[in-house]
Amino acid sequence: MEPKTEKIALFIDGANLYATAKALGFDIDYKRLLREFQSRGYLLRAFYYTAIIEDQEYSSIRPLIDWLDYNGYAVVTKATKEFVDQTGRRKVKGNVTARCVRVSRHFEMIGAAASQAGSMPPFPASGLPPHSS
Repeated sequence: MEPKTEKIALFIDGANLYATAKALGFDIDYKRLLREFQSRGYLLRAFYYTAIIEDQEYSSIRPLIDWLDYNGYAVVTKATKEFVDQTGRRKVKGNVTARCVRVSRHFEMIGAAASQAGSMPPFPASGLPPHSS
């Protein structure tokens, strides 16, 4: 058996993955997801990005964030403010794509989970988008 030498990074857009899973009617097994990527190569880091709304006493996502942090994910939170767009829908802005591109030079494979809003473009099989030094 050949040793796993391919370096992998996993970037999860937490809000969009949650919304997608909810829309499809299933739950995500984050422990199994981590094991799956570990089985495919050397998983250097699994990032989970999410927004925390400022001035909110309780966040329903806090228990998940704590569990992910304790169980091997690098949780990246961003304090944000909610706003209402022109159509009256509540919105929170954030973008994980820039981080993917910035660290892409260190990995052979990038796994990106969920981009319902289209904020994370698919990376071509032939390589990642060009990055500046």
